[in-house]
Amino acid sequence: MRTAHWLTFAMALALAVTARAGGLKVRLLDQHGKPVPDAVVTLLPQNAGPAPAHVSAVKVIDQKNLTFIPYIEIFRPGDSVVFRNSDDTRHHVYSFSPAKAFEFVLAPGERSAPLILDKTGVIAVGCNIHDQMIAYLYVSGAPWIAHSGTDGSVKFDDLPAGAYTVRVWQPRLRPSEPDLAQSVTVVGTGPAQTLKFDLSLLPDPRLQFDREHTSY
Repeated sequence: MRTAHWLTFAMALALAVTARAGGLKVRLLDQHGKPVPDAVVTLLPQNAGPAPAHVSAVKVIDQKNLTFIPYIEIFRPGDSVVFRNSDDTRHHVYSFSPAKAFEFVLAPGERSAPLILDKTGVIAVGCNIHDQMIAYLYVSGAPWIAHSGTDGSVKFDDLPAGAYTVRVWQPRLRPSEPDLAQSVTVVGTGPAQTLKFDLSLLPDPRLQFDREHTSY
């Protein structure tokens, strides 16, 4: 009998915790009303608490068909990145970003040693041989973070009810403009709320193909 009472109490407690959790969907549209992929969305509670524990991870940025894959990758401070060359030509991978400066020359089939990313910030990565190759490493300690896919949306589930600052970064935003930001209050009941951002984007530099430096 006591076991049955305990199970009933546990189920009620679980339902109460779930009821206090809410969802948020962030929709991202460009100046033409089209979905925006490759945007990083971070959520910061306005009554900031301790950051959740994080186990350091190693993520791979591949180089294939003269392209960095993925184009955008999210990291936490303490994570590491490895660059792999899956092309049949060499690559000269580098960054001058304040958050992490580095340089690797990788022959076909080679990979770099793991590089620890210990500072927050956006790390722009290029290839000194193939100018159209661009990637971004977004290092953040935000409790909730994700990046948009082709549908231009990001969804966060099971958010504690409360006020949040929602920030959006996309590499094609004008350099002179800061990250876009809005405030939202997430309620703990009902369907996920929707927050919309309108982004004015510059042309995609990856489409400016450099035909003089493609076969070194």
